[in-house]
Parts: sequence; C-alpha cells; structure tokens
Amino acid sequence: MLVVEDIKKSFNHKEVVRGVSFQVNKGEAFGLLGPNGAGKSTTISMICGLLSYDAGEITVGGSSVKKNTMDVKKKIGVVPQEIALYPTMSAKDNLLFWGKMYGLSGSQAKKRAEEVLEYVGLSERAKDKIETFSGGMKRRINIGAALMHDPELLIMDEPTVGIDPQSRNHILETVKKLNENGMTVIYTSHYMEEVEYLCNRIGIVDQGKMIALGTKSDLCNRLAGGTVIKMIVNHLNEEFVTCIKEMEHVERIVTDTEALSLDIFVSSHQLVVGEIMACAVKHHVHVQSFEVKEPNLESLFLSLTGRSLRD
Repeated sequence: MLVVEDIKKSFNHKEVVRGVSFQVNKGEAFGLLGPNGAGKSTTISMICGLLSYDAGEITVGGSSVKKNTMDVKKKIGVVPQEIALYPTMSAKDNLLFWGKMYGLSGSQAKKRAEEVLEYVGLSERAKDKIETFSGGMKRRINIGAALMHDPELLIMDEPTVGIDPQSRNHILETVKKLNENGMTVIYTSHYMEEVEYLCNRIGIVDQGKMIALGTKSDLCNRLAGGTVIKMIVNHLNEEFVTCIKEMEHVERIVTDTEALSLDIFVSSHQLVVGEIMACAVKHHVHVQSFEVKEPNLESLFLSLTGRSLRD
C-alpha cells in the first residue's frame, strides 16, 4: 500500500529527514513513533503530499506522490493532530462538507455521513453544532471526516491527545475495527500502549532517521539481554553512576537528574543487583525504589533514543 524509499527533506539547509525508508502492507496497522522533533510529522506530511521531498520516492497504491499527487490524495484519509472542523456547523454538515470536498455527490455524501456517524457512535448528535461537543466527541467527528470517502490508507497523527478515557477507548476500538475490516492504518501516538494495542509492525524515527523497524517481538528482542532496572535515589552523583557503568553486565544507563532516576539496561539482572546495591552503599546513595522490568517497547525506545516517548 505504501512504499517510502530513502526520502530526504531539508529546511533552511538543515536536513530534518535523512534517508527514511519503510513500507506498509495492504490491510496492516503500522505504528510510527518518535520523540518530538524526530521528523515523523514531516514524513507524514510528505506521504500526504502536503510537503515535497528533496530526494527519494513515495508511492501509495503504486502511484507516486510527487508525480500523481491528486490521485494519491484520493486514496488517503488524514486525521491531523488539530481539530479540522467548523465549530458553528453541525456534525452532519461537517461530514457532508468534507464528503463533497472529496468529490462525493449529494446523495453519496448523505448516505456516507449517516454510516460514519454510526461508526463513530454519534448518530444521536448529528444535528448538534461542533462547538457544543466535548474534546473527545470532536476527535471522533474529526476521524469521521477522514473516513467519508472510504480511503484505502488512513493516517492518524496523535488522534487521542487531550481527551477523556471513555472517548479514547472508543477511538481505539474504532481504529481496531477499521483495520480488522481491511483498512490500512498508519498510527502515531505519544502513548506507547495505544501503539502496542493497535499495530502489527512499528517504526521508530529519531533525528531524521529510521532507527528501528519490525514487529513488537522483534524490536523487544533487540534489547541486550532484555532487562531494565529502574531506580529512584535521593541524589545522583558522578561516582555512583560511573561505578554502575563499569559493571560487566551493564549495557547502558539513562539518567534523569530532575527525577533522580536511572534506567539501567543489563544483560542479566541476577548478576548485577547485588553489585548495584553495594555501589549505592559505598557512595552514600539512598535507594528509594528499585524495579526490574522485562523488555517492552517503552524500554526499547528509551534505550535507542535516550528519551521517553512523551519527552
């Protein structure tokens, strides 16, 4: 469905996307992750045809985004981070407007709007103005607008930001159902659990490059040994951190001086727990909490980028 080949993009002589390549198969749910400023939003904008790319190629359903932009746009539905609705119009009128923008006839748009309202669970609010909706309900209509032309590829850029848990769960179930019914989905989020729930494969972008790509299990297995020790202490000092770094089975340490925390990536926690505690005693560091965690996407992301997803 989507092939991205070695795309590059620069702004003011600064390269923000540096040779990103990946593909998304038809009917797949693909998660695209990256910390702020990683280049993922720029990549999405290029896939949608909103930004031109300096080098490489992007094809959607076999059509080049650069050469056949309008043809590609007909195949894509986009759910942006910001609400793209007219607040003084009703939910149904918003959907009718976007349906006609996609080229649907009046009767087609009316029929599809009713289907979409049912899909997002807001049929009973069809005639109400968007300005009367909660944040979560606006997000659901925002998704509905992207579904009006029944796209082959649905791109969702952080669709659950700032909403209540009930609406968030409804959106996740809607996306899951769309994918199970055959729609190809690209999903970005700052909530790792959403990506783990929805997506078959995941790509991680950082500093303009694709630094990891694969299934959830494949990516988690990339962690050396796979175990992370999370500690919170009363203070961090250089001697204490250096003492841990020099241990044989410690692969990497990520520290947070504000939170007074350490994430210690180890090949075998059984062989280092005693050493770490002895090191704390030696350097007069009081351990306030100590947790051993098995590998997951969050720990992989932290290991690869040195930041959590929400940073």
